[in-house]
Amino acid sequence: MRGSPLISLTGITKTYGSGQAAFQALKGIDLSIEAGDFVAVMGHSGSGKSTTMNILGCLDTPTSGSYRFLGVPVERLSRNQRALLRKNYLGFVFQGFNLLARTTALENVELPLVYRGEPAAVRHDAARAALGQVGLQGWEHHTPAELSGGQQQRVAIARAIVTKPAVLLADEPTGNLDTRTSREIMDLITTFNRERGITVLMVTHEPDMAAYAKRVVRFVDGRVESDQRNGEAR
Repeated sequence: MRGSPLISLTGITKTYGSGQAAFQALKGIDLSIEAGDFVAVMGHSGSGKSTTMNILGCLDTPTSGSYRFLGVPVERLSRNQRALLRKNYLGFVFQGFNLLARTTALENVELPLVYRGEPAAVRHDAARAALGQVGLQGWEHHTPAELSGGQQQRVAIARAIVTKPAVLLADEPTGNLDTRTSREIMDLITTFNRERGITVLMVTHEPDMAAYAKRVVRFVDGRVESDQRNGEAR
């Protein structure tokens, strides 16, 4: 018998402001994501895709509806409980890399483990291993200014996966990269999805990048317009 999905959104709405200034960003989102899936989320600016990703990442809360993660109703969790869910189950990759400028690659990757209170030796070993997994052996002591855009994004991915998250949330992860580097980054993300079973949710406006996903969900005006399986995975 099939179990419950890893993530389930039911009737999710999000309204900003009130009265005449109210803006409804989400108008009843229904979305289920199984463990191990790879979902590309597409849509024009203002379609609701980023708002949905913020709710999924526990960075925002819905106005109404239910968000269940491993069966737990996330909207009922306290701020601290949502922070724990984020810290223990989610990894984040952003378009702008979001690396600390004066901090080495190794130290950047260690940050999530610092927040977890892991001992220094454990942090160092895990961060070195994560950097090795993204092809950056020997670059541990370089700062972001000494790295290319592709290398910086690899550091960001290593930071996201160092905690062994269940879900990787990627917001335009190739938006600042050239085509060849974008493909390298997407190959890397696909490998973590296939070989480590990390569930990937990726916002992108690029069809070429969405083609790496198993599913493509398109948002229009705060609603899911379509939810389709891609062709046979690469």
